[in-house]
Amino acid sequence: MSAMQVLRLPRSKVHIGAPLPWSVRDEQGKLLLAKGYVLGDERQLDELLERGAFVDIEEVRAAAEADAPPRAPKVVAPPNLFGLWEKEAEALRTLCQHPQANPDFMPKFDAYASHLLTLLDCNVDVGIYRAVRQETQPLFYYGYNHAIHAAVLCVLLARHLRWPQPRLMSLLKATLTMNLTIMELQGQMAAQDVPVKDAQKKEILAHPEQTVALLTALGVSDSDWLTAIAQHHEHVDGSGYPAGCTNPSELALALCVCDVFTAKISPRALRDALTPQEAIRQLYREDQGGPMSTAVIKQFGIYPPGDFVKLASGELGIVVQRTSNAKAPIVAVITDTTGRPVTKTLRRDSGEAGFAIVGNAVDKVLLKRLPPERLYGFSAVPT
Repeated sequence: MSAMQVLRLPRSKVHIGAPLPWSVRDEQGKLLLAKGYVLGDERQLDELLERGAFVDIEEVRAAAEADAPPRAPKVVAPPNLFGLWEKEAEALRTLCQHPQANPDFMPKFDAYASHLLTLLDCNVDVGIYRAVRQETQPLFYYGYNHAIHAAVLCVLLARHLRWPQPRLMSLLKATLTMNLTIMELQGQMAAQDVPVKDAQKKEILAHPEQTVALLTALGVSDSDWLTAIAQHHEHVDGSGYPAGCTNPSELALALCVCDVFTAKISPRALRDALTPQEAIRQLYREDQGGPMSTAVIKQFGIYPPGDFVKLASGELGIVVQRTSNAKAPIVAVITDTTGRPVTKTLRRDSGEAGFAIVGNAVDKVLLKRLPPERLYGFSAVPT
């Protein structure tokens, strides 16, 4: 047993007429007065202190803790929607980087896809915002972020086309895994400052078939899912790859549209992202105004959440919410009418003539370190 540690009793800690909160001992630890003893007068206290009065350090500590006011309960902030979205790319990378080594890949992947859908349904505009505003997303995570952004658009497209839930889930899972064998390569290519190399191009051309083979080995038997991946780079004119197919499935066409569109609005080291408006024009032209491009425009909007725009009032702001009018969303303004930054963020309905969108804002300096919570609030996840 370790020796008792004692300290000399200060006179100020003893109150005449009140029970002692600890036992009093001599310097060797021998008990003089038991805890709870009441000293009756100053003379008795003087004699005790003159004799040499000590207390056990552990007893003093315990008494202090007992007398301390109760601690306030720790306040735990509710989950922040943006904080949860920020974790999704890393979670997908953890799941997909070495799927063959994970015996639970399929149930974990199914859970991930369902979780992503739940997250999107908390606030669809936030999901679109993240696809448009990618400045803070590292390029080496491009393959994973791109899969997530394309998946958001695929869900919106499928719902616009009123596809049943099982068909929607097949498309969602196909989107998340369309580049399963080249996700790391996509990050490397996005970050490199030279054009695609021959060896990289070879891997790209092979990835649809290789991904289908890998998913089949992992236990995927959903033919819609597998066919969509096998054909998502095919075109009806036969100019696609890997097979030059002229009749790709409807899911493959949807996947192709969402894949290409979200790639166009994503930045690379070698090029800036296209504006949503230019990407929409190209998509509509390439699809010849077909149902897929039309669905994207209706769901995404001409000015989607995350777009940096100038209003007729002179204010600059970020689109934060779609409306029934694809050209007239709700905008959170971050400057006054002269372009000077403001601290209070107001929302403008661009459907009103005085706040109509007159074009994209060009100077992106104001967007640096602009937290999305300023535009949307804390966005706690509903429980």
